[in-house]
Amino acid sequence: MNWNTLLFLVFPYVALALAVVVSVIRMRGRPFSVSAQSSQLLESRKLYFGSTAMHWGLVLILGGHLLAVLLPKGLLLWNAVPLRLYLLEITGLALALWAGVGVWILLARRLGDARVRVVSTPMDYVVLLLLLVSIVTGVITAGAYRFGSYWFPAVFTPYLWSLLTLQPRPELVADLPFWIQFHVFNFWLLLAVFPFSRLIHVVTVPLGYLWRPWQVVIWLRRQRRPRATPPGAPQPTPTPKPQPALQDKGGSYGSD
Repeated sequence: MNWNTLLFLVFPYVALALAVVVSVIRMRGRPFSVSAQSSQLLESRKLYFGSTAMHWGLVLILGGHLLAVLLPKGLLLWNAVPLRLYLLEITGLALALWAGVGVWILLARRLGDARVRVVSTPMDYVVLLLLLVSIVTGVITAGAYRFGSYWFPAVFTPYLWSLLTLQPRPELVADLPFWIQFHVFNFWLLLAVFPFSRLIHVVTVPLGYLWRPWQVVIWLRRQRRPRATPPGAPQPTPTPKPQPALQDKGGSYGSD
């Protein structure tokens, strides 16, 4: 067994197995751990800018990669016009840089803010570093081996489908440059650590909030304690102690 077979055949199947099996075990055994575990209450400004850039940048980039896997002929047809090819490449590079800035802000936030650093786990740093490596290698690939949206459907789409159909062809990536291979391996590494990190919250997108009945919580403020009345004065009539009132329209309880 050579390194190409180990890194691009054996390890991808290990990463896929971990992503599926560990995610199911964690969601069934420890459902309350499947959360982003936000530290917004400790620091919100850097979190807002970093998280927005990272999430939107990565989601759009992954969407473009998924489009190349599912509709390779459509992507090639789009790139048949040079202007559209240039626009797609420039847009992808801009999104990668935007996401990279977001990841860097979040990493600096965890390292520089003492309160956030206390609640951070080693896996938080591992994930941010892997994301940063993925973005950096992607930018290097886009700059050194241009027009990736053109050669991706011809190289990586067959490779990924060969893995999913259990007819692996790791030789498709054997002769690619180092930075491209590193970028691909880092993707499988991210997938392997995915179920052990906060990233697992992406599989619990609360779409039910879009159509569930609303929940109304009303808090009635307690009355002030009445002052002592002088002897002989008429005593005020005691009022019942107000209680919190919860009006539920059918929705589930939880933190919104």
